[in-house]
This record gives sequence, structure tokens and C-alpha cells, in this order.
Amino acid sequence: MASRPIAPPIHLTQRSALLASLLAGGIAALIVLWLTGSAVFAGGFLGAAVVLAGAAMTWRSLAGADEATAVEVDWGLARAIAQTAADAIAITDRAGRLVCANDRYEALFGGFPAPPDLPLGEGGAAALATAGRAAWRDGRAPSGPLRLDRQTITAEVTRAGEQQDMLIWRFEPAADATRVDRLTDALAGDLGNRLGEAGIMAALIAPDGRVLSANPVLSHRALGQPGGTIEGQDFARFLITDSRGLVRFEREGLDGNPLRPVQVPFAENESEGGPILIALLDEEDAPVADGPTAANHISTLVSLMPVGIALVDREGRFVQMNEVFTRAAGIDPAVPPLYPGDLVVREDKAAVADAVRRFANGAAAPSDMAVRLRDHPEEPVVLTIAGARGMGAAAVVLSLKDNSEESRLKRQVAQATKMQAVGQLAGGVAHDFNNILTAILGHCDLMLMRHSPGDSDYDDIQQIRSNSNRAAGLTRQLLAFSRQQTLRPQVLQLPDVVSEVSNLLKRLLGETVTLNVSHGRDLGPVRADPGQLEQVVVNLAVNARDAMQAKNPHGGGTLTIRTRAVGPAEVRERGSDIMPPADYTALEISDTGTGIPQEVLPKIFEPFFTTKEVGKGTGLGLSTVYGIVKQSGGYIFADSKPGQGATFTIYLPVHAAGAVAVPRAPVRTRQAEMWGTGTVLLVEDEAMVRAVAERALSRQGYTVLSAENGEAALELLETCQAPDLLISDVVMPQMDGPTMARHVRERYPHLPILFMSGYAEEQLRKSIDLDNVAFLPKPFSVQQLGEAARDALSQA
Repeated sequence: MASRPIAPPIHLTQRSALLASLLAGGIAALIVLWLTGSAVFAGGFLGAAVVLAGAAMTWRSLAGADEATAVEVDWGLARAIAQTAADAIAITDRAGRLVCANDRYEALFGGFPAPPDLPLGEGGAAALATAGRAAWRDGRAPSGPLRLDRQTITAEVTRAGEQQDMLIWRFEPAADATRVDRLTDALAGDLGNRLGEAGIMAALIAPDGRVLSANPVLSHRALGQPGGTIEGQDFARFLITDSRGLVRFEREGLDGNPLRPVQVPFAENESEGGPILIALLDEEDAPVADGPTAANHISTLVSLMPVGIALVDREGRFVQMNEVFTRAAGIDPAVPPLYPGDLVVREDKAAVADAVRRFANGAAAPSDMAVRLRDHPEEPVVLTIAGARGMGAAAVVLSLKDNSEESRLKRQVAQATKMQAVGQLAGGVAHDFNNILTAILGHCDLMLMRHSPGDSDYDDIQQIRSNSNRAAGLTRQLLAFSRQQTLRPQVLQLPDVVSEVSNLLKRLLGETVTLNVSHGRDLGPVRADPGQLEQVVVNLAVNARDAMQAKNPHGGGTLTIRTRAVGPAEVRERGSDIMPPADYTALEISDTGTGIPQEVLPKIFEPFFTTKEVGKGTGLGLSTVYGIVKQSGGYIFADSKPGQGATFTIYLPVHAAGAVAVPRAPVRTRQAEMWGTGTVLLVEDEAMVRAVAERALSRQGYTVLSAENGEAALELLETCQAPDLLISDVVMPQMDGPTMARHVRERYPHLPILFMSGYAEEQLRKSIDLDNVAFLPKPFSVQQLGEAARDALSQA
């Protein structure tokens, strides 16, 4: 029995206790009757005893229910359940004591030591203790690889129990190290014995030259005695080389039998220094290695390799390839290729064929060459080629690394770099475009002051103004993509945002699409702009509707919006190096549409990329979503399988000060009277914007002094009176607005300043370290400029 025994609780049942109480009360009443002779007094004494006993029993039942529930754990049932698991299972309590474990745990660790004090390799117990502390904190935590004797294992620790006061420890073989461990054990076991019977001495060598594993015949020849082992020792010390370059065992001396070493290359050697397999063949016994028995052993050995290995004969044809090689090369097992050149693109066929022919004719040192596989020619891979001797019909060994995960990470880095570069370009374009729109809108406003409704030109001017406002919306999308838009973040709950936009979504989706909304529990607050989050939900919902209509032209489908809490443990399970482990609130939007093809998935967030027909999409929808999420401090991921719909998951970090909400700005009633007085110093490098602003301010009663850059403004201040207000662009050549404003403040410390710019306020605030500064985003109308100037003067 591998569980800690727990003594059963000893107590009376309620019925027995009540009968005992009644019996004691009756005896006491008889004694009172005998002493006093009063039946009334004795009856009252009996009734009081019954009442007190009932009250005591009631209190005992109420107080003991929870206690019994808390301590009565059926560990026999728990162990029976643990016995059904294929992995080693152990359970510890809050004090770290082992309370239950299955037989596999006993077999794995040779008994029942309590985690984390287990016979693991260097640092293993410390790593396991760290995982245990993380599980108490997060509810679940992995341990990473742990070395136990000759195998590598991993552990997963989970907090459990009704009171969350226990830890479940699950141990299983590490997935990545299983094949290497199998090869290590196989060389020291049956496979090594069979290789020895065929005259093959084999050893697995670490990058530093130490022997990881060797078959018994090699250990016997190297040590000169049976039963010994050379594991952990330097392999080179057992060999010597004579003047002719022949290799022999050092123990046998120069009179010993010459050896023929055969090295099987591992693809990891190029970057990670992985182990290598060395086979030693006696020169005089070399023909034996060509026998059918040796060929079978070599075939088995190649299939166990944890890297992609293929054998090629002298004619350049494939003899064998293992599963890792076929997966790395994208080979269909039902239609295997005949020659190595069939794997690569047409331009690389000749180079591969020449290399195979060269190594088949005697080239010894392994060589690497970059090739492009036929199935995915856009990503070059490294093909390692080496000559093979004493391996039957095989003359050349090919090694190909499965770098799909590495390629995925490279694509992510390239995508992020490209998005950043395009974002900077988009932000610059939006800034210049905003200057042009400011001039157009300003002139429209000035012309409308001279025309009234009904004039022949009034409608035309209004049409120009309306189109300019539409263009301003496009620049806001560009700024959103480049993460340079002006946000108004608030502390909010995601379910509130979804509820606000649900009615709009029902109208957008139509009657044939079903909208399902569900919210998780214990959602943390997030800090974001609610208007921009609504735009994110709408953009994703519209794309989902189009995808479902493409799959079913007659309509139909389901759009699911779900919110849930995400802890650090789930973030670690996702395995993304981009998103740090923390507490997040997730927003998932999934559909039942056509899905997103895998070749398109990495490009969906690029600006102006769209799979819709010409005229039906701008390609800015998902790029805008990406920019809003990233500027809000969140992360967005897209998952899809063709034909099974797509799921977009947005992770927003939980706001630490969740109880404090950002107050809304008070609503200010607009005043029709925009007349003002005072002197305004206007600094703007764009002549068209400066002209519009100067005319607008002059019409509203201000005396305007204008300058084309910061240096000209400082020179102008030397010859004029003190201004009442400084209005300046932020980004200007030679001297920018903040630098010029600091010089002006040295002379006029209390001068109010109004900055205007086509960039976002959040981006510019980092470079503005001045007090009493207002901000006016471009493009702006004449009325907005007048209101901003009046407000800046009133707050001075």
C-alpha cells in the first residue's frame, strides 16, 4: 500500500449519543424524586436534562459536519484512481508530506521519497521545488527536463483538493529526449549486442568527447576485460594513430588490428553541438559488415536516430530514410523519391547530384550545403552530406534537420520587423496627409463663412469638406496601424464593451448568422479605449460574416464571442516567446466560415493585404485591429484550420489598480461666440497650414505673429512685445516645437502653449516636459482652432 495511512475518526452516532443523554437524565430524575419526594420537581429536572442534551447534540452535529468533511478523505479510492494512470503519480499535503502514490512512482524512484527530494540530477531537486512553489501560486506549473539515471523526465505539478491544500505530481518521459534515450539504452542493450555479433563496435559520443553509451563489445575491446564500461570517459584516449593514419585501440598497441571509423553526422552539430554516433569496424572483418544481418542492424539503428538520416548507394539512389528525414523533407511516404535531387528545386538538382557522386567516390570530411526543398522553396535548409564505409550498400549519408519550429520563429521575427517598418512609414504618411487635410478643411471653413445655405457654391464646398473628413478617417486608420493614434484609455470590463456593441453586431451580421456571447468568471479589469475596442470587435465580426457568407452564399453560420480569465500557467502552455507570463483577460472571436489558409495566415495583419475581391476591401481592417491591440499593451493571435473557421484571441493585461476608474472629461458646452483678444505667436513650417491658421485667428480678433520655424520665432520675439499665447507645430526642421517652447518659457515662464501635430499625442508627450501645455490634433477645423486657443488662454 503506497499511501500514508490515516486513522479513522472515533465518534458516537447521533442516535447513540441521544439515548445515552436520555438515560443519564432519567437516572438523575429518579435520584431527585427519591431525595425530595416531589414528582413535579423531578419531572422538571428530567425535561431540562433532555433540552440540554438536544442542544448539545445539535451543536455537535453542526460543528462536526464540516470537520468530518474536511478530514475524511478516502485515500484508498485516490490510490485506485492513480493506479489507472500511465504516468508516475504522487500527492503531497500542505506540509510537503507524501500522502498517496501509485506503483509506477515507486518503480521510477525506487521507493516513496516525497517530492521534491527525489534522486534527480544536478539541480533537478531545485527545479522541482521551483515548480512546486509556482503551482501553489498559479495552480499549475511544469518543471522542464529532469535527469533521472539514464533517462530524461518531465514533471507537472497541479494544485488540487477541496481546500486547494494538496499538490498532484505527475512524472512522464520527456518527449524531446525520448528518442535519444532510446538510442542510448539500445546501444547498451540488445541492439548493441546484435551489432557486436555483426562485428560492429558502436558508441554515442557527447560534443566534449565523453562516451554517452557504448555497446559491450566496444567496451571489452577498449578495456581488455569483459563486463566493464567506458561511459563518461574520453573516447579519444582509447585510440591511437600510426604514421600511415591507421586507427587502433591504444590498449592493443601498433600490433593491434586496424580499425575503420564510420561517423554518422547529426544535424544539430552545426548550431547546438549534439552527440555523434561512431562505429568502429575491424579492417579484416569489413566484408562481414556487408552481410544481411549487419544491414538489418544498421537499418534499425538509422530508424532510431532522433534526427533526419537517409542512406544513398553508389548509384545515387535512396537506400533508406528514417521518419524524421521524411517529415523534415516533406516526403509523402506513399510516394518516396528515388534520388536526392528529387527533393530539391530544379536549380539545386545538379549541385546535390554532384555532391552525392563526390562523396560516393571517396570524399571523407562531412560537408554542408544550403538547398531549397521542392515543397517549400522559400526557406533554404541545410543538407549535411558524408561518405559511408562499412554500412552495406550505403555509400553516402544525408542528414536534414527538421527546422520547422526555427522557420516559424524566423517568420514571426521578420513579420514583426516588417510591421514595425511599415508602421513607421504609415505614421509619416499620415502626418504629412494631416497637414494637407488641415489646409483643405481650413479653407473650406473660411469659404463657408462667406456663403450661406442656398448659394450656388455652398453645396460644393460642403461636399469637399465631407470628403476631406472621410480622408481624415483614413489617416486615423493609418495611425492606428502604426500605433500612433490618440487613445483615451479607461479602466473597464470587457463584458461591458461587448454588451455595448452587441446590438450593432446583430444588425451587421443579419438574420441568418447566430451570435453567441458568453463571459467567464473572475475577469480582471483592463485599461483601454472603449471606442477603439468596439472598433476591434466590429472589424473582426464583419470579417467573420464575410467568411461565413463565402462558405455558404445563402447565409448561415455562428459567430461566438467569449471572454475569459487567463493565468500565467496558461500563457506558459501556449509557448509564445512574445507574450510574457502574467494575468490577462482574453477576448475570443470565432466563426464557422471558410477559415484562413496556412500560407496566408502570417500575412493577415499586413496593411493593404486582403483576400477579398477588388473593390470589396481596403486591407486596413486587421492591420487597424493589430495596431489598436498593440497600442493598448495587448497581444493578438489568429488560429485557423481551412474549412473549420477562424479564431482570433486578444490578450489584454489585467490592470493592477482595477478599482480605480479613469474619470470622464466633463462635457463642455460649445459657445457660438469665438471672438478673442490678445497676441498669438504662430509657429508652423507648412506654409499652407500657417496661412489657414493665421487667417482663422485674425478673423476671431487675435493679433497674429507668424514664423516658419523655431529659430525664426525666437528672433521675432527679440523685436516684438510679449505674446499672450504660443501656438506651435511639434515636428519642425532645424528646431522642433518643444525645444523652441523651452527657450520661450525661459523668458516668459507663465506663457500658455498650444501644440498642434499630425502625430498622436501619446507619442509626443514623451518628448514634451513642459507644464501648462495643451494639444490640438490635425486635421482641425477653424472652429476647433478657435476653441482650443480660447481654452488655452482661459486656463492661463
